[in-house]
Amino acid sequence: MPETARRADHPADHPHRGSGNRYGSRPTMKDVAARAGVGLKTVSRVVNGEPGVTPDTERRVQDAIAALGFRRNDSARVLRKGRTSSVGLVLEDLADPFYGPLSRAVEEVARAHGALLINGSSAEDPEREQELALALCARRVDGLVVIPAGDDHRYLEPEIKAGVATVFVDRPAGNIEADVVLSDNFGGARDGVAHLIAHGHRRIGFIGDMPRIHTAAERLRGYRAAMEDAGIAVEDSWMSLGVTDPERVRRAAETMLSGPDPVTAVFAGNNRVTVTVIRVLAEQARRVALVGFDDIELADLLQPGVTVVAQDAAALGRTAAERLFGQLDGTLLAPERIELPTRLVTRGSGELPPSD
Repeated sequence: MPETARRADHPADHPHRGSGNRYGSRPTMKDVAARAGVGLKTVSRVVNGEPGVTPDTERRVQDAIAALGFRRNDSARVLRKGRTSSVGLVLEDLADPFYGPLSRAVEEVARAHGALLINGSSAEDPEREQELALALCARRVDGLVVIPAGDDHRYLEPEIKAGVATVFVDRPAGNIEADVVLSDNFGGARDGVAHLIAHGHRRIGFIGDMPRIHTAAERLRGYRAAMEDAGIAVEDSWMSLGVTDPERVRRAAETMLSGPDPVTAVFAGNNRVTVTVIRVLAEQARRVALVGFDDIELADLLQPGVTVVAQDAAALGRTAAERLFGQLDGTLLAPERIELPTRLVTRGSGELPPSD
């Protein structure tokens, strides 16, 4: 008889055959015990690495575990120890390249602490952020790293009081005291605009994200500060904040670049804005200077290369995760606000002189 037929006829290979639950019904320790011909206590000892089991018996149990695809249910251990060895990460948009290195850094720190990372995207929706964060808490994560979409985080107060370590990153929490790790959005934007001013520009446009978002507001403030420092009066038509979809950004850029007194330079408030502005500038007959906030892929290969204010997304994630596990280890007590520096990366587009 073929081996496949013999295996299919073994009843222990199908502990749930006939139950009506082919999927979602996982093998149990009882199934392992039946296949290995041992008691439940023996299986428990093998699964939990406890002494008192002979090598031959342990081998039979391990063979049964492998054959059945058994996985230990950690729920009871969670109840005993109060820890799940898992943490949650609430991002703004999983598709945004900025969050890739940030998420990876959080995951690496979590892994170094023996913890699993579970993440999800709020899609910049405060209600979805709250729903996702509370769903992670309901699954008993030990801690949360949150990139806020909303501005009121009092819904997390009961969870924090119950022992869920919480760190906010990229943007501060609203209406609660909590650890936060930020980039110097104000200083970075001010430096980027001052760089354009130093290269002779006076009519400088600013295109940013929605003004309710902390990073967008801080970058606008940095833009205004640089212009004020240089004694330049900002015209309302030079500023545009809103959603960062390409159509809105394109309209804003085209408006600034048209008319009798168009801007000679643009400061783009984030990576998504920068990409759209690059497309618009490629269609212009005249050369317009550009500085973007956030680096973008292939920025150094364009002609000219794109000058950017770069923030260290990986450092943001790593610092936030280290704060989180510091809370869990009991080595950190009072919440802190940590602000990481940005750096200006000059590649050519920000060094173009005014064309008129």
